[in-house]
Amino acid sequence: MDTAFYTTQLIPALNRGLVMSIKLIIPSGLIGLMLGIVIGTLRTFGHTTVRKAANTYAAVFRGTPLVVQLFLLYFGLPNIGIYFDAYTAAVVGFILCSGAYHSEYIRGSLLSIKKGQFLAAQSMGFSTFKTMCNIIVPQAVRRALPGCGNEIIYLIKYSSLAYIITCIELTGEGKIIATRTFRFTEVFLVLGFYYLVLVTMASLGLQKLEKRLTIPGFGKA
Repeated sequence: MDTAFYTTQLIPALNRGLVMSIKLIIPSGLIGLMLGIVIGTLRTFGHTTVRKAANTYAAVFRGTPLVVQLFLLYFGLPNIGIYFDAYTAAVVGFILCSGAYHSEYIRGSLLSIKKGQFLAAQSMGFSTFKTMCNIIVPQAVRRALPGCGNEIIYLIKYSSLAYIITCIELTGEGKIIATRTFRFTEVFLVLGFYYLVLVTMASLGLQKLEKRLTIPGFGKA
């Protein structure tokens, strides 16, 4: 086995790409989740116009391929005078796409909460805003966490699309090495292992978060 290839070329290149992938995933995951909570709430409780706008946003970004969205952000927007560098375009695209999917999980969770809780809070003098922030949305986020966690797992994997707009992350580095050396099997096997480790670590972290946020008896049969 040619260990020099792995130690001097492949592993250093993939480690560089890993750093860039993490820089893409963390802000996209966090901001995308927050955006999803806001959009999901507006889709459920917003006024008619706001609700229609939020539903349109979710329909567009869930109904079109992410690769098309990235191309429009990076190659299309300059035609109207808006310029993003590759990293910014990738992060913006991931946030908008991820937020749309998160909003659907949040919307479903909000709809599962009984209306009586909302009425009870208002009867105790809570404003609509305080009721939503302190009672309804925290419950919805807990219920939506498994689905939102699944979307974060997807984000880790579809972050590999960033290289198509010249943001060279993990997959981009692997593709460059494979094209240069023609050792596609070895490169992509190792590359797949990197993603497997990332997903496993994220899954374990999400499981711990879910347990930490569990309220005894909440959501249990």
